[in-house]
Amino acid sequence: MFKLTFAAGLLSTSMALAQIPTLTVYAPDYFTSEWGPGPSIESKFEETCNCDLVFSAGELLPRLVLEGQNTRADVVIGLNTDVTKKARELGIFSPHKQDNNRLKLPIDWDDEIFLPFDWSYASFVFDTTKTKPPSSFEELLNLPKNIKIVIQDPRSSISGLALILWVKKIYGDNAGEYWQKLAPKILTVTKGWSEAYGLFTDGEAAGVLSFTTSPAYHIAVEEDITKKAAIFKEGHYPFFELAAKVRSSKNEELASMFMDFILSDEFQNLIPMTNWSYPSAQTKDEWPSVFSNLPRPKSAVYFSENEASEITKQAIEEWRNALSQ
Repeated sequence: MFKLTFAAGLLSTSMALAQIPTLTVYAPDYFTSEWGPGPSIESKFEETCNCDLVFSAGELLPRLVLEGQNTRADVVIGLNTDVTKKARELGIFSPHKQDNNRLKLPIDWDDEIFLPFDWSYASFVFDTTKTKPPSSFEELLNLPKNIKIVIQDPRSSISGLALILWVKKIYGDNAGEYWQKLAPKILTVTKGWSEAYGLFTDGEAAGVLSFTTSPAYHIAVEEDITKKAAIFKEGHYPFFELAAKVRSSKNEELASMFMDFILSDEFQNLIPMTNWSYPSAQTKDEWPSVFSNLPRPKSAVYFSENEASEITKQAIEEWRNALSQ
């Protein structure tokens, strides 16, 4: 009798587990790492969804291009505004159906497909024990000869891509000339942000291409106030991270719930201290003090999706030619 009861209990439990739906969310590696926002987001969402949230980590756009309409994703999170045109042209996303008026961004946002969940500005972060952060692109050129910076390759890094678009926006047809002048100050070009920031924190360079919010980590976690973002008078290029709902999802209701969750306080409150960026749907008064006290640019300089798509190839060529001389 006991064996029958025990077996029935196991069967009932197995059936219950089998009935719990799975929401598959494609995300970048950093997002799902133990120090990223993914684990906390997963546990918070599962408290209310009666589902199993599964993050599938890796490069997003190449994977989506390869899979197309056959993608296993229900939601994609971690795209950025400099690749949205290519992502949109895949035709695999459906409207997010969120109220864009709830967003608190430095630019107007009316996109019905891609929903921002966080943002920051591209910036150079400096070790102030080695140099005073410059206040303009021109001052960056005039730093002492021994002061070097590390940047990322725009062909493999979204922060590197943001930088060349930033320079292109400021200098226009003279962008190539600016890169020629800046080249002697560049210690090295890395494939991604992590390698570059590692060289910076190891003391190999006095500055690194990163974001205006990066010093918050050093202040909050390391109690180190010597790392500061250089705020340029020309304005800064804003960087938005985005989520989108997949049209072919077999869990459309859960996918919609997750998009709702993104703009909730539960999600937004997790972003600053796990992704070290500004939450997309909260005002400065709602940010942790370590963020609200950071200096911010007075203006945003920015290419639209179509403009960025049209100008990127030329901007990369100007950058590559200048640095190869």
